[in-house]
Amino acid sequence: MFYSVADTVAEGDCFGSGTAIRGVDHQLHCFGVMRAALKWVLWDVKDTLLKVRFSVGEQYCKEAARMGLSLNPMEVNSAFRQAFKTYSSRYPNYGIAHGLNGHSWWTAVVTDTFTLCGVQDSALLQTLAHNLYHNFTKAQNWEVFDNSKKVLEACSSLGLKLGIVSNFDNRLENILKSCNLLSHFSFLITSEEAGEAKPSSLIFDQALQKCGVSAAHVAHVGDHYINDYLASRALGIHGFLLDRDNKHDGSDVVPKGHRLCSLEELPSRLVQLGVQKSGLHY
Repeated sequence: MFYSVADTVAEGDCFGSGTAIRGVDHQLHCFGVMRAALKWVLWDVKDTLLKVRFSVGEQYCKEAARMGLSLNPMEVNSAFRQAFKTYSSRYPNYGIAHGLNGHSWWTAVVTDTFTLCGVQDSALLQTLAHNLYHNFTKAQNWEVFDNSKKVLEACSSLGLKLGIVSNFDNRLENILKSCNLLSHFSFLITSEEAGEAKPSSLIFDQALQKCGVSAAHVAHVGDHYINDYLASRALGIHGFLLDRDNKHDGSDVVPKGHRLCSLEELPSRLVQLGVQKSGLHY
């Protein structure tokens, strides 16, 4: 496993059952395990704090209709999945290692998607790719989960600083700004900027450097079992798996104390781990 015995004892046996906090001394010395006070929470973004509002097929077809094209959303969805899979395999992480970037990578994915749907006009393909690349920075194309802002504010009120570690291109800052989320975070790291994507330890190492503390003082929240949960735990970060669909309910691979059915469960879990605020532990 990627989490330590100390993690299992401290978070599973002492607090994993959802029992009330039992006092500072017990909280910090559960079975002799000293807790390092949390100072930071790192966040995944897509499907953790927000999600695409409409399907790719719907959004691509809407833009195509503006150009006078009539396409089937289901066919476009299928073509997109094919193009996305091909480019993700050949040129992972936006092709950074191959001299590409987020813009050129997405341009290729979009143009191949429409080409597979029978669009042949190269100028039209470039226009569609350009427009869609910029469309996805706008708030109307994203849906912030109902409890995201509330939980971010609750974490900040505990005295914790927040940062982002996301497998995303460099549009992310503008997306968060348009969705009124950016102000909650002290920094953000995208995989395009970092040159490495989760689950690589290198992108997490960059985040820890920005935090200026060791992994024991940091928590991470995300919806992907490997990229978010296992990858963060492997480095000693207190990783939480957001499991809205209960895919890991009753699973032995994710201890109960590490799994969140809702973001609203997070603040109390962080308090249980030990939050440093004004020199005190809560």
